[in-house]
Amino acid sequence: MPFCYQTLSIMNSTTYSTSATPSTEIDVFSLKAGATRSAGIYAIRGQGRGAGLTALTGISLNVKHWTTASTAGTALTPSPSDILGPAATAVPRIGTGGGVNAVTPGTGGPLYRGGIGFGGSGPGGWVAANPDAALVQSAAYAGSFDLYSVSGTASMLYDFGIEHQE
Repeated sequence: MPFCYQTLSIMNSTTYSTSATPSTEIDVFSLKAGATRSAGIYAIRGQGRGAGLTALTGISLNVKHWTTASTAGTALTPSPSDILGPAATAVPRIGTGGGVNAVTPGTGGPLYRGGIGFGGSGPGGWVAANPDAALVQSAAYAGSFDLYSVSGTASMLYDFGIEHQE
């Protein structure tokens, strides 16, 4: 049975913002497998933080796969779902929010791997249909999975969460 971990944008004490320029992507999160265990993203959740907005005011979080890992950003320690579980070996990095692109995208690609959409004031998400449907990186893989935010409206506020298994 795999070990499961959660990484939330609120761990960084920041509500995120899409770009101040409509329809411009920002790299806000990166996950790279550790040296000893493969890592697979099995859930992505988003929550719009706008007040009084409609479902037509949307935010997308898109996953891209780079063959050389992204860098920069702030390294986070994922929380194990089982409090007695071991520490994660995968390395998540998160941007600083507020529309700032603090994760430096990797190279080689990108390969688009899917994404989610949600309203500017509501939730949305994706969960893999089964463990084999997770977005997986082999142990010691050189690349990363990155999460990009984008909206047709400038500076949309949101939070997000990623769950991965090792």
